[in-house]
Amino acid sequence: MSEPSPPPKDGPSTFADGVRLAIGTLSVFPVRPGVVDRRAGGVAMAVAPLVGAAIGAVGGLVLAISLWLGTASLPASVLAVAAVALLTRGLHLDGLADLADGLGSGKPAERALEIMKRSDIGPFGVVTLVFILLVQVTALWEATAGAGAGAGALTLVAACAAGRLALTWACRAGIPPARPDGLGAMVAGTVRRSVAVAVTALVLAGTAALFHLHGTGAFDPWSSGSPSESPGGWGYWAYVEMPHSGVGGLPGAGATGAGLVLGLGPFFAPLAMLVGLLAAWAVRRRAVRRLGGVTGDVLGALVEIATATTLLACTILTN
Repeated sequence: MSEPSPPPKDGPSTFADGVRLAIGTLSVFPVRPGVVDRRAGGVAMAVAPLVGAAIGAVGGLVLAISLWLGTASLPASVLAVAAVALLTRGLHLDGLADLADGLGSGKPAERALEIMKRSDIGPFGVVTLVFILLVQVTALWEATAGAGAGAGALTLVAACAAGRLALTWACRAGIPPARPDGLGAMVAGTVRRSVAVAVTALVLAGTAALFHLHGTGAFDPWSSGSPSESPGGWGYWAYVEMPHSGVGGLPGAGATGAGLVLGLGPFFAPLAMLVGLLAAWAVRRRAVRRLGGVTGDVLGALVEIATATTLLACTILTN
């Protein structure tokens, strides 16, 4: 993830400065820059999941409009993922490619950091980008085709929020920067563990509430049908309708997936987000061991990895 934000300025920052920094750094949304310092960086990383949710909501809107216009689920999912990439200037994807090249080179930390700083993308980066985008598109396609535009859009919102929640944890106190300058140096170690825990609890609770409201039919801006008419998947029917029995009282065809979602209810999405955070944690740990800390590229890579893993986990938990 590159550093589009202005260099640090002297003087104490405010909470609003941190919010502006989060929006300006993590999205293309135009904001007026404020005071940029480590305190603002900590606020920015703490509120990053809200920016991610907003980006996911725009991507979900693109998905819903595409389907409403008659576009098939697969190309609609491609457009939604492309919209998310455009809204982030492709910075997170660029960071993922750079990290893949740096770690894939097998070089010592100093040399790997030099490789990551280059503007070109090597073979490791290209292959990683192809696979991560395939996972994101096909997982969103599966979510949309199986449960409709509303559930697909909310899943994208949850995945994008999880991707930015990975930033909150990657910048918690105790995690050093790999370089003495740059975005990584400004935000590394700026988030207290208690803040990260509180933000995570709020994001997971909010996600569960959104999926519950969508599932019960109280909130579904993309569908005019009643929840009981949902063909299955993640709506009201998915966790209220009991799985039917097959031969000998054993679960019949299709009952396994329904029974699983029945047990998880709207909490399958927060669980998938935790899986995404776990994947980001593993990559972050590897990067810190190899590079000596985090960089802007490492942070961008964690966004994409957590997003893709969350989408994939949603499809696994609901099938």
